[in-house]
Amino acid sequence: MTSPSGGADMADTSDMVDWNLAVSTATRLVRPGPDVTREEAREAVAELRRHATAAEEHVRAFTGMASPGGGTPVLVVDRPGWIKANVAGFRTIIAPLTERMQERRGTMPGGAALGAVGGKVTGIEVGMLLAFLSSKVLGQYETFAPAEVPSDLSTLDDEHPVQPGRLLLVVPNIVQVERELGVDPHDFRMWVCLHEETHRTQFTAVPWLRDHIEGEIHAFLAQTDIDPATLLERLREAVGSLPGFGGGSADDGEGGAPSSLIDVVQTPAQREILGRLTAVMSLLEGHADVVMDGVGPEVVPTVAEIREKFQQRRAKGAGRMDQVLRRLLGLDAKMRQYQDGAVFVRAVVDAVGMEGFNRVWTSPNTLPTKEEIHNPSAWVARIHK
Repeated sequence: MTSPSGGADMADTSDMVDWNLAVSTATRLVRPGPDVTREEAREAVAELRRHATAAEEHVRAFTGMASPGGGTPVLVVDRPGWIKANVAGFRTIIAPLTERMQERRGTMPGGAALGAVGGKVTGIEVGMLLAFLSSKVLGQYETFAPAEVPSDLSTLDDEHPVQPGRLLLVVPNIVQVERELGVDPHDFRMWVCLHEETHRTQFTAVPWLRDHIEGEIHAFLAQTDIDPATLLERLREAVGSLPGFGGGSADDGEGGAPSSLIDVVQTPAQREILGRLTAVMSLLEGHADVVMDGVGPEVVPTVAEIREKFQQRRAKGAGRMDQVLRRLLGLDAKMRQYQDGAVFVRAVVDAVGMEGFNRVWTSPNTLPTKEEIHNPSAWVARIHK
């Protein structure tokens, strides 16, 4: 947001979340990464950069997708770097909701003071969540990324415009997981790069995809019920549904108790939008999983071993608190997206080949619906009639 004079008007956007406080909280709480020497760290960073470059050609050859005008930046970051980048991107995408909250507070007695206090509280909460997530992510294509993340996020809008995206590889997390799995580190790093490069290719080769997803997110936020009393009640329902809090069991699915906060903090219209977004995310994640395994053992010789051990790690999960946090944040749903999307992609490719599958990228109308993700033949019948 900018003021009429062209300068950054932080009163319009900062009350809902104190973003700088979120960053400082997250970086204070973030877990330390694995023990590595300076030389090991340098080598890991250099190898990930090389693999990211090589992965681009492998992905294009396997998928038949090309990015006109070249790729987007690749950044190899540590956990604090991931935190800062994600705060900047998140602040950008939720700007419409922030504006609505500010407008509503402006009509309330004491709204400005309440907003300042609320922004601090929310900033701490966001920071705590980012600290947790920063040790889980191996890589990420940042779809809504500023060209450069400033040291003070209050300058983000005017001085650091949003660009098409960038690829982040979180080196301490990659090193930690490859050690935990006991797999070949060179193969594992390439395997991760193939997955994340597929996401970069999806968005750079399909120019309408970013705007489509942004539009769906903004539509979701526009429907958000921002009445604090209603929001609090729904949050209580969400906590009550979690294992150990008097609600559903750990394996509740559709038709049972809500599986995450996002399942209850919604209107009926938002559920429809979320269904479309879930289908798109399942497609993107499943496609990336298929590519990372399908490029072949000549590129990743130990790919079968890596996939087996990685799947076992996903299935095993972690401690109870970690499981509760994952469910609360909807991360279990993300794991299902990988599985459902991969099944869809493989079934369609088996039926109509890679070229036939690539018709999925023609327009928003050719994307699979949530129902078609679970019924690939229905998508084939609709698109290839």
